[in-house]
Amino acid sequence: MSVEKEDRSNYSADNIQVLEGLEAVRKRPAMYIGDIGIKGLHHLVYEVVDNSIDEALAGHCSDIQVAILKDNSIRVIDNGRGIPTDMHPKEKKSALEVVMTVLHAGGKFDKDTYKVSGGLHGVGVSCVNALSIALKAEVHREGKIFVQEYSQGKPLYPVKEVGTSNLRGTTITFKPDAEIFNISTEYKFDTLAARLRELAYLNKGIKLSLTDERETNEDGTFPVEHFHSEGGLKEFVKYLDGTREPIIPEPIYLDGTKGGIPVELAMQYNSTYTENVHSYVNNINTIEGGTHVAGFRRGLTRTLKAYAEKSGMLKNLKMEISGDDFREGLTAVISVKVQEPQFEGQTKTKLGNNEVIGAVDQAVGEILNNYLEENPKEARLIVQKVILAATARHAARKARELVQRKNVLTGTGLPGKLSDCSESDPAVCELYLVEGDSAGGTAKQGRNRAYQAILPLKGKILNVEKAMEYKIYENDEIKNIFTAMGVSVGTVDDNKALNVIKLRYHKIIIMTDADIDGSHITTLILTFFFRYMKELIESGYIYIATPPLYLVKKGKEQEYAWTEDQRDAAVQRLKGAGKEESVNIQRYKGLGEMNAEQLWSTTMNPETRTLRQVTIENAAECDHTFSMLMGDEVAPRRAFIEKNAKYARIDV
Repeated sequence: MSVEKEDRSNYSADNIQVLEGLEAVRKRPAMYIGDIGIKGLHHLVYEVVDNSIDEALAGHCSDIQVAILKDNSIRVIDNGRGIPTDMHPKEKKSALEVVMTVLHAGGKFDKDTYKVSGGLHGVGVSCVNALSIALKAEVHREGKIFVQEYSQGKPLYPVKEVGTSNLRGTTITFKPDAEIFNISTEYKFDTLAARLRELAYLNKGIKLSLTDERETNEDGTFPVEHFHSEGGLKEFVKYLDGTREPIIPEPIYLDGTKGGIPVELAMQYNSTYTENVHSYVNNINTIEGGTHVAGFRRGLTRTLKAYAEKSGMLKNLKMEISGDDFREGLTAVISVKVQEPQFEGQTKTKLGNNEVIGAVDQAVGEILNNYLEENPKEARLIVQKVILAATARHAARKARELVQRKNVLTGTGLPGKLSDCSESDPAVCELYLVEGDSAGGTAKQGRNRAYQAILPLKGKILNVEKAMEYKIYENDEIKNIFTAMGVSVGTVDDNKALNVIKLRYHKIIIMTDADIDGSHITTLILTFFFRYMKELIESGYIYIATPPLYLVKKGKEQEYAWTEDQRDAAVQRLKGAGKEESVNIQRYKGLGEMNAEQLWSTTMNPETRTLRQVTIENAAECDHTFSMLMGDEVAPRRAFIEKNAKYARIDV
């Protein structure tokens, strides 16, 4: 008996699927919100808040309230005009239902309604609706209250009028669908707070708040944080530089329109050695920069260079000044509003509108020129900072060249301590940065030599937050990290650029002891990556290993535990296995306390290990945190420790 095989080569109209309504969003959610992990989950909130911000940009909204409810659903209330509820002439249904159930439907596509609008993906609240197991829209408009509820994007009933109101605005309450967000549907207060704080600075005068109804204070109230800025980006820069020492008393500030493009800018010079420029277009954080950043850099370099030459302060300088020198120790935030932004780049967060370059260049040139002329004392301090930066850059270049020359002379150029892997494909290779020679030796014995490389680090690496650049390239441990990974730093188009063409590993794993010293070393390494190799974090190449904290044993039975809850559960399970032997708990204070087999099975084996990928959810917030934790100012660091002391683990 023969069975005919199914003919898979027959491709006809029957094979073409048409996804109706919001089915496409549920079928391919990552296409619409970026991903279906923690980032995508929080993006749902941003999409709803962006609608309210658009109302504020149009001059119709001044207060936005966000709340995380007990069941991890979200409520967003604004005092805007309220989504229209009258009959849509084309769709023959309420405009509210159209906005909530039809992709790319909304007022922001009408230039007369919204001049500019935010939202990176531009998919709006209909996408949030599609990915929610339950959503309720309540509109206060024209003295009436209108309501409609949905599940997975489908209306449960037509829009109905339920009462009268002397208020106006829209309330959206939604619960993300666990079927879509199967990793987690738990919202992080700090992540949402960081975005709302950012929006408050970017849209001065608007009041925003975030309430967490999942827990209560001692007085029975819910924790709430308010965000409001009258100074806009000027206050934003002060917040970012709160843990740095400024060299000019107040940020240089600009708020105006050039070539029909609204430009807001604030910049402050400080005593550090890093450049921190954060850019936004229509409230979107353009992490890859773009034409507005190019215009800013051009205007800054041109104006400052002309002033420095005119002042005569450069006449004894024996080296050329570069664009980088004018930006060392500079914190700046640029925000532009563009009617039809064109985004490009890998993450679609790089502005491509050419008309923006000239507008920002001209705006920066005018405000900076006026500032330098009116503030000669501060102007002199800035030029002195530029000269110091040029001198340090010259020394750093020599240090880099020395490292590269040494690599050439020693053949492979790989550090002597590196135990490399035999595989040469970076996509499958892993580099473990291990704390200490002892743990490094155990890791070498336990690893898979085919694709896992081990680089032991001696002690704590240099704190790059407080060090001049040439000191960084002279540091032995940092030189070893650079050479082991095969990357180098050069200058391209007047900007420092990380050359990752020869990157040898696509997984760089920080593996330190589970104690306070280990956490400090991890923070030092992360600070180095964030300041000098941010591209590796953005590409998803940096990870943190999670070795177990406990080994619970009873006779021949044993279980590893990574948290106190897991430890207690393991103790209870093993206690129930019999009464003859007592349960023994071993606390691992260092990697060296594990043998090679234990380290492999718990921390290095891809099938059983847990790696935490390092990501940048909010670049400005990361900038502030690193400068606070690793900078010179003690008071903000003490406040941070006191606030987070309940999470600390102390070994006595």
